[in-house]
Amino acid sequence: MSEDIPDPDDLRERIEALAERLEEASLEADYQAVEEELETLEAEVGQLEEDATDDEGAIEELVEEVDMLAGTLEEERGPYAEDVVSVLEACISTIEGEEWTERGLETVTQSVTAFLDEELEVLPDYEVEAGTDAAVAAVQAAIESIEAAGLDPDDDSERIAAALEAAETLAATLDEAETWDDLSVREKLEVSGFYDILDHRKDYPPEWSALKAHEQAGNADMILLAMDLLDSDFMEEHAMESLKRLGPAEALDEMLQLAKRRNQDAIEVLGRIGDDEPVEMLCEYLEEGTNRPLELTILQTLGRIGSPAAAQTVADRLVADDPVVRSTAARTLGMLGDTRAIEPLADVLESDAAGNVRASAAWALNEIGTVDALEIVSQYTGDREYLVMVQADRAATSLSVEAA
Repeated sequence: MSEDIPDPDDLRERIEALAERLEEASLEADYQAVEEELETLEAEVGQLEEDATDDEGAIEELVEEVDMLAGTLEEERGPYAEDVVSVLEACISTIEGEEWTERGLETVTQSVTAFLDEELEVLPDYEVEAGTDAAVAAVQAAIESIEAAGLDPDDDSERIAAALEAAETLAATLDEAETWDDLSVREKLEVSGFYDILDHRKDYPPEWSALKAHEQAGNADMILLAMDLLDSDFMEEHAMESLKRLGPAEALDEMLQLAKRRNQDAIEVLGRIGDDEPVEMLCEYLEEGTNRPLELTILQTLGRIGSPAAAQTVADRLVADDPVVRSTAARTLGMLGDTRAIEPLADVLESDAAGNVRASAAWALNEIGTVDALEIVSQYTGDREYLVMVQADRAATSLSVEAA
């Protein structure tokens, strides 16, 4: 055998000797020495495994023996203050990472309090207040106290072991505390007070009664909660209808997410909310092209929002093949009130073949309401289309009032 390749028999003898030293070890210095020798053995066994060309079974046995020795060392040494800190840091992650119910949060506060009340010199005298932030602060204070204590694994082994046991008990209690995900849908609604608004549940399902009551009370948060939790097309439809009637600002973020999937109901709700945030996205949908019902909803929504930023995109739809789309685009421009739309609307009023489109253009010019817009419409008092004449008379009256 080459001198560069470790001798398997020599390695085996050294492993057996190191196992005896580990069995006799009691102090951290002993374990440290075993660890250093074990690292050397692991490197040599690894080299043997890489370079040797025969007796693979014997080499595999050496690898297993070294691994077992490493496992035994891990079990025997310690515990250390670092182990306690590691468990407590995991507790902080649990407290911060879970969505607790009211009962669960109470358990968190009580369990952290119980941990700090343990008769351990390394824990601070700390009063835990309610809430996740307070619980995290309390556990962090315990970590800082333990680190500052400078615990020695030999001299303070009993104190470290007691602190570790207390920390592990805290971790286990937190794992068992009630979180939002532990609840059924009905329990989540109950805990959130969704049914509290009802004197009795006269409709089936009772969620429908509660939904109607929350709409009447303007409780958009409860409507959104029902929409989020209830896997029911029936309830989603009625929740959306409620949101359309209320147009609550609280629904903006959720409706934006749904609108990104081109959800028509959500886009209509956005129009009722009236915030400018979805305007750019909705204009992109019009420019990319979409189905007729959604296009009409987008135009109506842009009109309700009223942002001038949509004017050009909407004006481009005045030449759509579908007269209903052209008519809706014209009315949307009237709702936007942007004077840049006067000229394209005047062109529609003059030349569009569809009477309803021309009537919508006349209405839009009246809504813009400048003298220029009104004068254009007022010229059509003798128009063949009755609704255009109505708008022309309206414009002429407005001009007369303004002149007076």
